[in-house]
Amino acid sequence: MSPRKRDRILANLESIYRAAYDRASEARDDDRMADLDSSFQREQLILEVLLDIRDALLAVAEAPASKSALEKLEALRKLTKLK
Repeated sequence: MSPRKRDRILANLESIYRAAYDRASEARDDDRMADLDSSFQREQLILEVLLDIRDALLAVAEAPASKSALEKLEALRKLTKLK
């Protein structure tokens, strides 16, 4: 199962906050609108950081397996003995 796309997740967050902001706007609740605006910015930043972490972990998981440090040292040792 592939993870949901970043744009879709951020769009969902925006639609949730947009609906609440519109309701506060219709009620002329300036304090609520300000709270929602700052909350949205905070949540968006947190979500973007989490998505960056997810993307980094997926990249590591998909990376081809490489030799261990010991295997690399052994290969280097063999290479230097050939000369």
